[in-house]
Amino acid sequence: METNAPAKRRGIYLLPNLFTTAVLFFGFYAIVAAIQGRFEAAVIGILVAMVMDGLDGRVARLTNTQTEFGAEYDSLSDMVAFGLAPALVMFQWALQGLGKIGWLAAFVYAACTGLRLARFNTQIGIADKRYFQGLPSPSAAAILSSSVWVGTQYAVEPSAVGWLAVVLTPLVGLLMVSNFRYSSFKELDVRGKVPFMVVVVMMLGFAVLFIHPPLVLFLLSIGYALSGPLFTLIRIHQRRAQRRREPEQTP
Repeated sequence: METNAPAKRRGIYLLPNLFTTAVLFFGFYAIVAAIQGRFEAAVIGILVAMVMDGLDGRVARLTNTQTEFGAEYDSLSDMVAFGLAPALVMFQWALQGLGKIGWLAAFVYAACTGLRLARFNTQIGIADKRYFQGLPSPSAAAILSSSVWVGTQYAVEPSAVGWLAVVLTPLVGLLMVSNFRYSSFKELDVRGKVPFMVVVVMMLGFAVLFIHPPLVLFLLSIGYALSGPLFTLIRIHQRRAQRRREPEQTP
């Protein structure tokens, strides 16, 4: 007598998706806080979402619980936390008084985030893991949110930097959909042994960060954003130099 095999239970892994849900929660919290005019709380919400986003993928890899559902859910959460939330925070703080130009600048950023995430999903498994193609969405969110944080800390009048925000917001969005290569730092072996001085440098880094977190975060995020174009220019220069040497080496 034949017996039917028990149906395979369907479900989702709890732990990695719990971190992804946290990304979505803090992104939504940042939107609500921005609407209420609590910009510092909104920025902190985005920063916490960045931390959670960095943990969910690592937890999934460590526990071998990577799924297609988790990848899609992660992208949707990133769209809210690093696309809609930073765009709305910047709009509420500096772009709102500029009319259509202001909300169009915020829309360009949000749309570029969606395109960046969609392109990333299509390249899973085929792209070089050492690099990101285009500025990662959390890094782009860090630029906008830290700039607002610096402005609130120094009591900058939003209307005085409105046109600067109009340029910065879509420019950061365009960096996300560019072909500039950014280091993913995935080749770093955090579980291996490191020289003692590395620990000392890390300690000094934390000390500098806590001197003035908004300004340090802003400078770090801007520096990382500039590293992509700079890396591309260096590669172009190296290729041109190599082409000049090739004719000299031929007999």
